[in-house]
Amino acid sequence: MADIIRAAGSAFFEGRHKWLSWLHVRVLLAILRCRTALLGGHVDACLQCGYQAVSYNSCRNRHCPKCQTNARDCWLDARRRDLLPTRYVHVVFTLPHQLAPLALQNKRQIYGLLFRASADTLLEVARDSRHLGAQIGFFSVLHTWNQQLLHHPHVHCVVPAGGLDPDHTRWIRSPDRFFLPVKVLSRVFRGKFVAGLRKLYALRQLDFHGSLASLQVPQAFQAMLRSLFRTDWVVYSKRPFGGPEHVLHYLGRYTHRVAISNHRLVSLNADQITFRWRDSAHKNTQRLITLTVDEFLRRFLLHLLPPGFVRIRYFGIFAHRQRRLILPLCSRLLATSPLPRTPSPDALRPLWRCPNCGGSMVVLERLSSIDLRLRSPPVMASQHQ
Repeated sequence: MADIIRAAGSAFFEGRHKWLSWLHVRVLLAILRCRTALLGGHVDACLQCGYQAVSYNSCRNRHCPKCQTNARDCWLDARRRDLLPTRYVHVVFTLPHQLAPLALQNKRQIYGLLFRASADTLLEVARDSRHLGAQIGFFSVLHTWNQQLLHHPHVHCVVPAGGLDPDHTRWIRSPDRFFLPVKVLSRVFRGKFVAGLRKLYALRQLDFHGSLASLQVPQAFQAMLRSLFRTDWVVYSKRPFGGPEHVLHYLGRYTHRVAISNHRLVSLNADQITFRWRDSAHKNTQRLITLTVDEFLRRFLLHLLPPGFVRIRYFGIFAHRQRRLILPLCSRLLATSPLPRTPSPDALRPLWRCPNCGGSMVVLERLSSIDLRLRSPPVMASQHQ
């Protein structure tokens, strides 16, 4: 990513000042400086053979492709004690493409509503005695992209395949091949989201610019809302899969992903970038797409989240205010004790090992960016933190 930003050069920043915000610039500069001398670094030493090397600091920006691995591993390790010993279900709620322009102009409001509407839908349908008749809990993770980096807001929910009965006296398991009816989820989700849009509009919390300016007229906005009921909204529900250890690995694929990772980038030639994408419409076939550098960066910047916006949230029995009391009860009702909070093997592994003897490397000295400029070039510049 840093090479692509360098290839775009200052012309990209100068030619797009009309829509390029301070947030866009801050993220691009963070990626550009990530793990370079500009952010400082530290001297690492091997505990066994004494080998030393200089490592550069990471930018720690949540949109940077290089800075998510450690954050993901720490999050997964913290979630170990919260996972229940049962099967899990993966449910995805997707916004229709008609709402994509509105979402881009109102990210905080629309993405927040997407979280609330999808969560309320799952909790309400699961609580209905005609379906599961139980109180459930789950993690929700927001993604705003598809494989070609186009705007595609959707929420991934990972849900235990069952829940507590209303009296909190037993655990109700969902059927082996079925969790909740997707048609019911789709209609309830659509109704809740549209009701939320009406409320945001009434409170004047939505902005309308450019091609959406006509929606400032109440009649036009109501006509747009009516059009949303003409199609079914997409809700995907995967059949229940494995238990806690399986779901930890599964969650790792969704929780701390950014719009595109470095391993998908294939080539950078002149002003064109080629990357891999997975064609889900044709059995997940791997394909290549080539874009100009400017178009690639424009698509990447579509997916920056507002400052402070939380993209991983917890609901139902996993909500922070309930989990301490409810999760141990769920574990007892599932006829087992709560999972011990033991660090994963990855958590015990050092960030990187000595290239000479394989020993653990530790931080010996921290260096500012000025210190790094004054030092002679290191014997080996590591890409590890």
